[in-house]
Amino acid sequence: MKYVLTRAPVLVAILAAILSVCINFMPLSALGQNDSDQNDASFWDQTRTGANAFNKQQTEAWFEDASDLGVSWVRLAFDKWESKHRDFLVGDADNYQGLVEEDFTKLKKALDWADGHNLKVVLSPLTLPGARYRQNNGFKYDSRLWRDPAFADQANRYWFDLVTRLKNHPAVAAYNIINEPAPELGTGLAEHGVPGNVERFIPWYETHKNTPADLYAFYSGIIKTIRSVDPKTMIMVDAGWYAQPTAFTYWSGPLPDHNILYAFHMYEPFDFTSNGNFKNKKNFGYPGIVPFAGKDLNWNRDKIRAYLAPFYKWAEQHKIAPNRLVAAEFGCMRRNKGCAQYLRDVIDVFDENDTHWAFYSFREDEWDGYDYEVGTGGLPWDYWKAVDRGEKPEVPRSDTDIFLTIKSKLK
Repeated sequence: MKYVLTRAPVLVAILAAILSVCINFMPLSALGQNDSDQNDASFWDQTRTGANAFNKQQTEAWFEDASDLGVSWVRLAFDKWESKHRDFLVGDADNYQGLVEEDFTKLKKALDWADGHNLKVVLSPLTLPGARYRQNNGFKYDSRLWRDPAFADQANRYWFDLVTRLKNHPAVAAYNIINEPAPELGTGLAEHGVPGNVERFIPWYETHKNTPADLYAFYSGIIKTIRSVDPKTMIMVDAGWYAQPTAFTYWSGPLPDHNILYAFHMYEPFDFTSNGNFKNKKNFGYPGIVPFAGKDLNWNRDKIRAYLAPFYKWAEQHKIAPNRLVAAEFGCMRRNKGCAQYLRDVIDVFDENDTHWAFYSFREDEWDGYDYEVGTGGLPWDYWKAVDRGEKPEVPRSDTDIFLTIKSKLK
């Protein structure tokens, strides 16, 4: 007993030193650490299902309703929000000079609402310096970021400022660097090829590697900037050509960081899913024959699987885990014939591959085309009469058959 008593302090000190070394080399997720330092990347360890928020006015009620629906994460775009400046939060995409404080306060409030309703948020700017959101730019794609390296420097400063302010917010689950980048636009590269054929990307990348159009290099620089202030929170990167899944395949491998989510958007075949199909009475239905890459193809679940196969093959070849793959947007104009079946097949293929997903969109406040709770018909005449009177009537929503296609799959 005397031996133990006299040597206990020494033994305790030794054990404490060993424990300290172990903790320093142990992954943070293994410690059960919460959000006191940075956000816990382990949120993405299991498959997550969510929704896109692309509203002109974001309300707390939206987050409450999304939480009640059962979504676990929200991809939050804020560039439509009202600002006294040319571009929300950025100030001026022509010349970034720092975050707009009044706009940041609005964003922070929205994140607080999300956290209050147990929702995780992926911050998804539609505008970066030199890349103004198309709808805020006369519906013209702004390619300056992919042509002038000075804008990459401004984009780095923007993300440094934003992450510095939000790195400890408990709602933030990932930083989505930019929505639907298209450095390939206007460079002579065809947007689409026959499903499964991705060789067209290789000569293009050989020409544009290490130029401002090199999306891999651009992301690598932004990631380095973000990690200088936040070493842990997930970073989401969209593929090129408007987040086309096959546009990852020309990358030689994954980005130089473990906490990366590789995101794509799924609206193919666009001639079927788009509003133009309904508006212009093209009458493309699903499943069925729909033009794609200059050919008439029979689109069904197998064709969807074939279209996504190169992306999943690329991820597998480079040992990128399924829980690092995200279908960050997918959907179809609700009035197109076969939309419900299309959504069902797309989700099934995602689930086959254990892919995170977020449908587009939940209760968008500007347009009802992708509001599946409205169903497949038009809004009632009484609704439009109220609009003509200058009122703001409630959109009639319910658990329609097409909406249940998504709701039943939420995890």
